[in-house]
Amino acid sequence: MAFEPIQVGSVTLDPVLVGLVLAGLAVLALVVLAVVFVVQLGHRKQAAVTQDEQLGELRVRLQTLAEISVTRHGELARAVNERLDRMTHKVGTDLNETARKTHESISRLNERLAVIDTAQKNLTELSSNMVSLQEILANKQARGAFGQMRMEAIIKDGLPAGAYTFQATLSNNKRPDCLLHMPNTPAGIVIDAKFPLEGFEAFRAARSEDEKKLAGRRVRADVGKHIEAMADKYLIAGETQDTAILFVPSESIYADLAEHFPDIVQKAHRARIVICAPNMLMLAVQTMQAILKDVQMREQAHLIQREVATLMEDMGRFRDRILDLQRHFGQANGDIEKILTSADKITKRGQKIERLDFEDEAKAARIRQNATQAADMAAQAPNVTQASATAQSSAARNGPRVIRQPDLLAGE
Repeated sequence: MAFEPIQVGSVTLDPVLVGLVLAGLAVLALVVLAVVFVVQLGHRKQAAVTQDEQLGELRVRLQTLAEISVTRHGELARAVNERLDRMTHKVGTDLNETARKTHESISRLNERLAVIDTAQKNLTELSSNMVSLQEILANKQARGAFGQMRMEAIIKDGLPAGAYTFQATLSNNKRPDCLLHMPNTPAGIVIDAKFPLEGFEAFRAARSEDEKKLAGRRVRADVGKHIEAMADKYLIAGETQDTAILFVPSESIYADLAEHFPDIVQKAHRARIVICAPNMLMLAVQTMQAILKDVQMREQAHLIQREVATLMEDMGRFRDRILDLQRHFGQANGDIEKILTSADKITKRGQKIERLDFEDEAKAARIRQNATQAADMAAQAPNVTQASATAQSSAARNGPRVIRQPDLLAGE
């Protein structure tokens, strides 16, 4: 089959030639592709080897990293366990300490609650006692008995039994609460414990000024009337002292009286009535006790003087007996000294006998005798001639003189 030429513009191409050229180009392309493919295969093989090497190195590194990770994980786990153990121990210790402190706090709290319960019981009892005391003070007779009891307790504690009389009857048939007996006088001191308290209760309970003024007038009226009654009933010349005591059973009432009603106190002083609280009455009782002791000492002064004189006589006899004993001791000391002297002499004699020192003793005795004779001759010097003649005649009559040796055993 014949191919028609191809007209491209003004150029006419042979289709066979074009086909050959295209075939050559295709072959060249295939050759190039084959070369490129071979080159790529070589590169891929080399890359694969390099990659295998890298993979091996990476595998080794990964294995080393895994071992390091396992080691560090073990260390981390051990450290975490140790930290957890320490934390657990610390938490346990803290919990135990907290529990102990909590137990102690609860114990102290229980103790304080027990104290509070006791205090509450005491407050309850005190409140009941206060209610009872208020009931007592609200009743006039009970209030008088309360004041009487306090006064009697103070008097009994401070004075002997014979120094007071409760509910004594006076010559006017009045009976004071107590009569104190003074020494060296029949007149006693009267004590009255019936102090009017109604006005003071109203004065304390008053809220407004008008109520206080009204209660104050009542206090002045009641106390003033009682002071006048005491002066009329209990101040008897020759039978009681010219001063009586009005006993107030409460220090607070006496303080209110002295602070708010000084005119009543002055009125009582002018009426020879002394208002005394418990402390002041106790002081007066102690003063009277000192007076009684002084009177007893004065009454017993002659007995004390007599006892002192007897004591001085006994001391004189004691001194004489001591002097006698001293003389006896002196005489005994002299006798003992003589006995010791004799004992010394006997000891010396015994020692000489033991040494057989008779010849020395004889010589000493002759020397002492000659010395004695020489002294006698010197004393009798005026009569030497007569004594010589007498001695010669005596020697002629009696023959030669014999000198007696001293007896050593006799102590000569």
